[in-house]
Amino acid sequence: MSEIAANENVNIEEIFGSKVFTLGKMKERLPEDVYKEVSGIMQKGGELSKKSADIVAGAMKDWAVENGATHYTHWFHPLTGITAEKHDSFVTHPDNMGRMIMEFSGKELIKGEPDASSFPSGGLRATFEARGYTVWDITSPAFLKEDATGVILCIPTAFCSYTGEALDKKTPLLRSMEAVSEQALRIVKLFGDTNATKVTPSVGPEQEYFLVDRAKYLKRPDMVFAGRTLFGAPAPKGQEMDDHYFGAIRERVGAFMKDLNLELWKLGVTAKTQHNEVAPAQHELAPIYETANIAVDHNQIIMETMKKVAERRGLHCLLNEKPYNCVNGSGKHNNWSLTTDTGVNLLDPGYTPEANVQFLLVLACILKAVDEHADLLRQSAANVGNEHRLGADEAPPAIISVFLGEQLEDVVKQLIETGSADHSIHGGKLVTGVSTLTDIEKDATDRNRTSPFAFTGNKFEFRMVGSSDSIADANTAINTIVAESFCDAADILEKADNFELACHDLIKKYLAEHVRIIFSGDGYSEAWLEEAEKRGLPNIRTMVDAASALTTDKSVALFERFGIYTRVELESREEIVYEIYSKSINIEAKTMIGMARKLYIPAVVKYERTLAETVNNVKAAGADAAAVSKILSEVSALLAQTLDAVENLEKISAEAKAMSFGKAQAVFYRDNVVPAMALLRTPVDKLETLVDKRMWPVPTYEDLMFEV
Repeated sequence: MSEIAANENVNIEEIFGSKVFTLGKMKERLPEDVYKEVSGIMQKGGELSKKSADIVAGAMKDWAVENGATHYTHWFHPLTGITAEKHDSFVTHPDNMGRMIMEFSGKELIKGEPDASSFPSGGLRATFEARGYTVWDITSPAFLKEDATGVILCIPTAFCSYTGEALDKKTPLLRSMEAVSEQALRIVKLFGDTNATKVTPSVGPEQEYFLVDRAKYLKRPDMVFAGRTLFGAPAPKGQEMDDHYFGAIRERVGAFMKDLNLELWKLGVTAKTQHNEVAPAQHELAPIYETANIAVDHNQIIMETMKKVAERRGLHCLLNEKPYNCVNGSGKHNNWSLTTDTGVNLLDPGYTPEANVQFLLVLACILKAVDEHADLLRQSAANVGNEHRLGADEAPPAIISVFLGEQLEDVVKQLIETGSADHSIHGGKLVTGVSTLTDIEKDATDRNRTSPFAFTGNKFEFRMVGSSDSIADANTAINTIVAESFCDAADILEKADNFELACHDLIKKYLAEHVRIIFSGDGYSEAWLEEAEKRGLPNIRTMVDAASALTTDKSVALFERFGIYTRVELESREEIVYEIYSKSINIEAKTMIGMARKLYIPAVVKYERTLAETVNNVKAAGADAAAVSKILSEVSALLAQTLDAVENLEKISAEAKAMSFGKAQAVFYRDNVVPAMALLRTPVDKLETLVDKRMWPVPTYEDLMFEV
């Protein structure tokens, strides 16, 4: 535990951002002209001069060394979904007196050269084509990371191949932010805002996670290798009593949360909300909204810090979307909005949304974007863990729809039916009936937790992203599809002779054409599946099915139009999806085989032998051994099923492994290996309920979820 984490009397205002090279620190340490150059580039773009880069690098190095740093790293987001770093020390050649000199140049700050062949590239880079470049993201502040390796200066960077293709998640995100800003500016200028120079997507991702005792975690090979339990019978109690959600936080968990908050605050992460989630041992942390690329960086920092702090507390943080089979899994709600640099939130409807024409146009454009590119949104939230969560009565369904709420739905209905909206529904007073409680103003509408893309007052909440996933892909997709919608609208309105009439007609047209995407009912219900099919909405059930959305002609045209991805970059990402899926399922299958052969079968054989000896002893004593014989017969039958299922999974896994990476292999894993895994799990989970607990070789669900 760090000194600050151990200190009971911490001044949060003093420690916040203490490990970040903030604008404030830059202003203190840089010459005024250099500071203005840096802050100007942050706001408007541009290239830092070599002289200024050297000055910034020197100041950054001095600050880092003063805080104990010995190394620096270009910290980036490869297509693995996690972050990567290569540490270089500030040490240079000793001078002629043998003294060590610590240096850091502008060139080292701006550009790095990690190996580009050892990260997923989908064929963009061959093994022998190793060169790649990291490039400083000046808009995301450098920070200090402290762990067993010492204090490391981390410089957020983009990562591209030698031939210029993006090999990371940051580069497309930054491109998409510029695209949506440029197109949104066209919209706001049509409404008379000539002062705005930039529109920024802001994001607030809510992070769900599970905690488990680390000693128990290490006894579960499936948790260690796959990040989730591949076997496990339900505990006698799960989440059915609804007593964990927002419940009192256990002491051990509270201590973890306290340490986590302090570490995050030092790193400039605005950790705001913490609480127990629905499932036992499940929790949530939510930060305050930030610029999209900084929010993405901070979410990666949050996940990494959670793991480190948990280990210090003898815990393990599970970020897999579905670590336990019988309770809710984890996601992260990606709250997204657009704000001008003059302070206007384009998604704020105001008190009279029916009269807020700019908001109505923005809303209509977003509905158009989501409807036309639902497949891309679904793909942006696809990962292996989310396969077990989406549409499972605990998370949004795999069908994309938009929840607007009663107020906006009524406004939309008026516009479609009559061409105008002259009123809107308001929430009124919530009267509690208790004299000592204040009557409060209600929101204009309820919320809908089953909706994948929900309007929540002044933002949209994309609820499909998985808990272990980077939020970069989702925000890149949202920014880009909205940029296209804004561009299409601006192209029409900028040419209009009568702007007001053209805008009115366009809003009505977009709403009428895309009203099918609006749904306020129960997204978990079977009725919605039927209704969505009637509406023609896509139901993309699996990660493998979703991957091809990246390379449709429609998607390629979209991303190339705004310079987000080239066709080659999109094709490579589709290949990576198939490769990651196949490798992940292969790991899970091998883990199941190993656990069955090395742990479960030996334990059951031992128990079977004990039962057989008991039967013989009871019979020898002249008593009725029928009851024990019945148990023995059931255990023996399940053991035989287990052995058959292991052999079947071994055979099918070998067939899958022999195939070449690509869509055909991923489909084979999905359609053959995954069902074979389920066939193995079924008898083992049943055996867990029969075998003497003292003989069961791994901690059970009740041990894992209720003993934290």
